Parts: sequence; structure tokens; C-alpha cells
Amino acid sequence: MRYSLFSLVRQGLNDHQQWPRAWRDPQPKPAYDVVIVGGGGHGLATAYYLAKEHGVTNVAVLEKGSLGGGNTGRNTTVVRSNYLRDDSARLYEHSLKIWEGLSKELNFNLMFSQRGMIALAHTRHEMHEMQRRLAALRLNGVDSEMLTPAELRRWVPILNPRPKPRYELLGGMVQRRAGTARHDAVAWGFARAADARGVDIIQNCEVTGIRREGGRAVGVETTRGYIAAAKIAVVVAGHASVVMAMAGLRLPIQSYPLQALVSEPVKPILDTVVMSGLIHVYVSQSDKGELVVGAARDGYVSYAQRGSFPVIEDQVAALIELFPIFSRLRFLRQWAGIVDVSPDLSPIIGRTPVENLFVNCGWGTGGFKATPGSGHVFAHTIAGGEPHPLAAPFGLDRFTTGRLIDEGAAAGVAH
Repeated sequence: MRYSLFSLVRQGLNDHQQWPRAWRDPQPKPAYDVVIVGGGGHGLATAYYLAKEHGVTNVAVLEKGSLGGGNTGRNTTVVRSNYLRDDSARLYEHSLKIWEGLSKELNFNLMFSQRGMIALAHTRHEMHEMQRRLAALRLNGVDSEMLTPAELRRWVPILNPRPKPRYELLGGMVQRRAGTARHDAVAWGFARAADARGVDIIQNCEVTGIRREGGRAVGVETTRGYIAAAKIAVVVAGHASVVMAMAGLRLPIQSYPLQALVSEPVKPILDTVVMSGLIHVYVSQSDKGELVVGAARDGYVSYAQRGSFPVIEDQVAALIELFPIFSRLRFLRQWAGIVDVSPDLSPIIGRTPVENLFVNCGWGTGGFKATPGSGHVFAHTIAGGEPHPLAAPFGLDRFTTGRLIDEGAAAGVAH
């Protein structure tokens, strides 16, 4: 025991200098078969599945900062697949099924916890909408079930105990297979697994331009020099429109701040995710004991990452209405991520009008839960040049054909 304690102290004092690298830190090569712009969860997952499923290993992932430093590290880590539209439900369910075996596949503990997610209903309209969604989910083979007020209180006994609370609980809906995962671990797990298959992960390498020859994309200008590429895939949540503008393309998306905050740690008190779409708040408890609280995105277009006090005030007021027991907690920190939102609140995955240029964006607040599924179908699309069947409905062409995937009704508090 004494030796183990001294070993821990010694490792802490030597600033981890003797720890092996989890992945290489290579210099950029002059050219690659595929260059992926964006070193978040989706970009790293895409690189991993390109190598694993399609044998494409001459791949570079370019990240302007550190891996997972964007939206991957700025979210509330909820994983679910209970979406209303058929196309959405199939894509997110595909991702959830991958989540269920991903720690084993990557040989890395992602701290994936299927603690369930409960959506509360405060009005008859919400109850009707939940019953409609439940029927649609069952037709798509996605698990979900209704809860009575008594079942809700047995599951979450700390809900407002007053006989007549401001927001009456008429019932709810639960997806038992939903839950949370550790966002940093997801980025690290995919990075290590992709690196082991030969992918070059290049941090502190910002893309400053996309070079075109005629109607083809042929490479990227970066702060570390020009890199040629047979194919370029842009996966930069929050800044997709900025990067795609470098290739002369204008995307039908807008970017907004999405805020979250965490409390001081407390003993285990909430063993599921609870969401209220009506009053715009959702909450879970992290493994460290912190309450992780989120709400709707801000109502203004911005690239700011600090959010605004009115949104914080509203979500804390809603939280305390649902859980008066939390009223004496102190909040430790607050942040905002930048989310790309498309007109139909669904992602854009696939080819672009520029040959050899692919894009994966527009996930709004649903990006983290889709990480492995997004990478899997996007890798298929890049490798073969044709969309994966699950990704086909989410192409850019839907904005000209009019076949939109209007997911606003199912996204609830997310949008």
C-alpha cells in the first residue's frame, strides 16, 4: 500500500513526463487520401470507421486547437434515440446501438451509463404528443413507454412534492436505454483507436482555406502549410458555415450559443436524466456528483461561448420549480457551446456541389448523442462516394426538393 501511494505521488510530481502518449503527434504529410477538418467526436469517429470499416488509413484529422476542445467538451452528454420522424429515429437508434458496445470496441471506458431519460408532461397537449411519439417510436422498433404521475414519483421521488405545484405533472415518457457518457473519454477513445490504425491526428493545425481546381476540391491551406487531399470532409460543429465558405459554398444553417451549467458536487440523488420541454430545462447528475443542467439554445445568432444571464436565470428558476430540494445548491461554472441549426432542425450529411468535398453539420443540440452513428454513416459516404442508406435522407438536396425532416416537435427542450 505504501509503495502504491508513493508511486501516485511520484507520478503527480513529475508532471506525467513518463506517461506514454495515447496517440502520436505527427507532422503533416504533403498529401492524404482523406483530410478530415475537425477533431471533435464526429471527426474522430469518421476517421476511425474509415480505417476500420473501409481500410482507408491514409487519413489526417486536422484540429485548430486540442482534440475535443469544441462542442465535444461543451455539452451535457445526454444519449437517446427517441425522435419522432422515421429518418431521425433510425439514424439515432443506429447510433445508440453502437454506443451500447462502444467501450468494448474501443477498449476504452467511455463511462456510458444507460440510466434512462424521462420527459415530463405538464399539459394535456404534451400528453397527446407523447402518446403520438410513442406510437411512432414503436413502429420504428425504438423502446419507449408512458409513465403515470405515481410512476414518475416512484422513479424520481425528489420531484416537487407539493399537492398543487406550479407545473402539474400529468405523466411522462421514458426511454430506459437512454443515458449519458463521458464526453472527454469519447474523444480520447476514438482518437486512440484511429491512431492505432494509422490515422494522423494533427492538433494546432487550423484550416485557413480550401483549394479548388475547377469544380473539384484538391487540398487545404493550413497554419502548418498546404496539404493536398483526394477527398476533404468538413466536420466542424459551430463553424461549418465559416469553413465551407472557404470553398465558395453557403450552407443553410445558422449558429447559436447553447448554455449549460454545473453545480457543486453532492451525494447521489438523481439516477436518471429528467427533461421538461414546456419549461425548458433538463438535468442529470454526473459521476462526480455535480448536477449538469441545460436548457434551450439562445435566441440570437452568435459565436460567443459565454452565453447570457437571462437564459441562466430562466433555467435555474425552472429547475427549482421541479426540484425545490436543489434551491440551496451553488453553481460552480457555466459555459456555452456553438450549435449549427438547419431550417428543419436536422443534420446535413453527404456530398456537396464541389466534387470530393463532403460535409457533416447542422446537428443543433443533438450532436453528442449521434457521435458514433454519425461517424459510421459519414465514413461510408466518404469511402464509397454515395450516401449510407441511413444518411441519404439528410443530404443537402432536400432543401431544393422540399423533402425536409422537420424534427422540431420531437426535439423538445433541445430547440
